[in-house]
Amino acid sequence: MARDTIDLTPIETRHELIEWFEKGIKPENEFRIGTEHEKFPFYATTHRPVGYEGPRGIRALLDGMQALLGWEPILENGLPIGLFDVTGGGAISLEPGGQFELSGAPLETIHQTCVELGAHLAQLKQVADPLGIRFLGIGMSPLWTLAETPVMPKSRYRIMRAYMPKVGTRGLDMMFRTSTVQVNLDFSSEADMVKKLRMSIALQPIATALFANSPFTEGKPNGKLSMRSEIWRDTDNHRAGMLPFVFEDGFGFERYVDYALDVPMYFVKRRDHYHDVSGQNFRHLLAGTLESLPGERAYVSDWANHLSTIFPEVRLKRYLEMRGQDVGPRGFICAESAFWMGLFYDSASLEAAWDLARDWTAEERQALRDAVPAQGFRAEIRGRSVLDLARELLALSRQGLERRNRLDRSGRNETIYLEPLEALVAAGETQAEQLLRRYRHEWHGSVEPVFEALAY
Repeated sequence: MARDTIDLTPIETRHELIEWFEKGIKPENEFRIGTEHEKFPFYATTHRPVGYEGPRGIRALLDGMQALLGWEPILENGLPIGLFDVTGGGAISLEPGGQFELSGAPLETIHQTCVELGAHLAQLKQVADPLGIRFLGIGMSPLWTLAETPVMPKSRYRIMRAYMPKVGTRGLDMMFRTSTVQVNLDFSSEADMVKKLRMSIALQPIATALFANSPFTEGKPNGKLSMRSEIWRDTDNHRAGMLPFVFEDGFGFERYVDYALDVPMYFVKRRDHYHDVSGQNFRHLLAGTLESLPGERAYVSDWANHLSTIFPEVRLKRYLEMRGQDVGPRGFICAESAFWMGLFYDSASLEAAWDLARDWTAEERQALRDAVPAQGFRAEIRGRSVLDLARELLALSRQGLERRNRLDRSGRNETIYLEPLEALVAAGETQAEQLLRRYRHEWHGSVEPVFEALAY
């Protein structure tokens, strides 16, 4: 998240929290897509991580991007921690270990998304090249230990860093050593949200396999194809996972509000100060009985900021956020957006995709999610392989994009962006397996060449 929400409208009732979600409902002709991706900055000559301070650090990188773009700086304690495009709505932010994130503007087509991505990478190169910095598109940093990984000067991350070891074993790895690509998509009604959320949670493991790209840790294979996804299995299970209650009868905004009310908070922000309220829940803030801040009441900004600290496989805000994918090469960033858009924004493809998973049980969905980080396309559910399901979902996505028929200047529709995924499925091999094969053969047991192979 690029910056915290600022809205000091008081919230006094649970019903107002439900209404907050309802304001996300849009007519189909206003549907948009927003793509977010993270990448690891590294020094080109040494492959070492880039710290915040110094003449060639991340602060210098942010300052250079601000001068180039003219975007509004996002400051904390006087330090730049991001940039915001007031006109277009895009933003640049920092993840805890320095992962450099573009949160794309809400756009109408994948063509526009890919133009935005290309412009961002070109602008970043213009600023980063003189600093000797490049960026790595991989789901987990392949070489650096936690101790070697920089720490960004953001108060919310300081609170999270202290809290994570209390609730899981892999939270610090998630924060500092993983990178993802995410896509945000709209819904037209509560019923539309429910169907899309159920479909995308159930099928998120298929996307995890399609984008699996994190097989190395600290210079050697880690035994997984998506270690980033594996890490989420023991980060903080109170705020992550497959949300089985979403599939229960009667699920809707109200039930998600009740879930979010009980997810432990990290912080409450007042003016420029982050109050550590980790482990306490939003119900007490709503009632004015929060132990750490007695008498303090909730604002809209508290609710929006709290929702941004919930990390299920698919996150509900005023849109739906797909969270199951490792970041990868440039073409795969566009492919992720195209894959989900083809399933979300065409009613026939949406219905057919939901039919694939409609009668899976919670136990079956969880077993599939648990198997995919290690097995990738070989994982199975009810005798069907993930590879087979991925092939079918790609066909449905292609059909949805064909029916959308949004053309670029060359007369091509959005199906062109599925081609990297279709090539993987045709080969029956994940990105991670391709990297492992190169590691064993042409790279002679070294991960160093990945810094060239997957550099932006």
